[in-house]
Amino acid sequence: MFAENETNTERIFGVPNRTPYVKDSINSYIVNGQKDAVNPEHQGTKAAAHYRVTVKPGECQIVRLRLSDVAPGKSASFGAFQNVMALLLKEADEFYKTVIPAKLNADQANVMRQALAGMLRGKQFYHYDVDKWLEERGSDPFKANRKQSPRNDGWHHMYNGDIISMPDKWEYPWYAAWDLAFHVISLTLVDPDFGKEQLKLMLRERYMHPNGQIPAYEWNFGDVNPPVHAWATAFTYTLEMAKTGKMDKDWLKSCFQKLLLNFTWWVNRKDRSGRNVFEGGFLGLDNIGVFDRSAPLPTGGYLEQADGTAWMALFCQNMLEIAVELSKTDADYADMAVKFVEHFLWIASSMTHMGGDVGMWDEEDGFFYDVLRLPDG
Repeated sequence: MFAENETNTERIFGVPNRTPYVKDSINSYIVNGQKDAVNPEHQGTKAAAHYRVTVKPGECQIVRLRLSDVAPGKSASFGAFQNVMALLLKEADEFYKTVIPAKLNADQANVMRQALAGMLRGKQFYHYDVDKWLEERGSDPFKANRKQSPRNDGWHHMYNGDIISMPDKWEYPWYAAWDLAFHVISLTLVDPDFGKEQLKLMLRERYMHPNGQIPAYEWNFGDVNPPVHAWATAFTYTLEMAKTGKMDKDWLKSCFQKLLLNFTWWVNRKDRSGRNVFEGGFLGLDNIGVFDRSAPLPTGGYLEQADGTAWMALFCQNMLEIAVELSKTDADYADMAVKFVEHFLWIASSMTHMGGDVGMWDEEDGFFYDVLRLPDG
């Protein structure tokens, strides 16, 4: 069944479709029995193979599929199918023997292999020209009568056209910068070049905002995620050095320069009072928060956040680690190492003592809490 990989604009927006065979035509064919929904000429940018099978209890059915640009026959036969599959499996076994530690038992090795396979499968091409997307919605920044942007206003510079590791490939593909930082640790085990490229990608000029913010995710690139990019960078560098002996200081240096921009963004934008305590909104435990910390508070004022501030302490430690490594061969980075030692100590002190008796540390509970700073201070 063939159709075009185009949104059904008539159904969603009430705008005529550019083609009669839109992307949900295949669904209409299968679910609703609309035989004329797909292209009878068997052409299009989206296709699906349709098989009808009956599986009896306790049995299984196997479908063998081969994609080819020639008609079925000798040149596209299935005679070597089993041999090809056996060879591919053998090659995969040999590859994973170089990745999975020999000390793991068979079940543990299988879990690790499946996890890595899932990570590799999650790679997908992602294309998003934000400026064009906003222009199509009447939000051109250079027009006097521009409409209010539905999202991502201020990210007109952004152009994505790369293969990126996705959190979920089975749903609508999208990336999340802080998820990606954790993905890279696993991906580096099987494809270190790809892992390093992913970290650097989020810091490139067509991704990172001119003000130094790393893009969060598609529905709000300007949202605030935990600053874990420096941690992933330091970890990836160390992992590659331990595994191969290679010290890619050019890559590390390039990332460090851009991470400085991001660190400065945090200091200038997320430390409201200039007292080394930070607020970030969508941080850490985002799926179990009792309220949205990115929204205005009903009391007025703002939250000085324990987790956002702790993330920044970690950011300092990670940048210190990178600066120390680079200073071994380039003395200019020694000053940066001192900078991040000082900043870490300022943050640590602010978490415990800032505001006199309203610091984040609760001695009785032995826990750090957010501080609600009311409008009167």
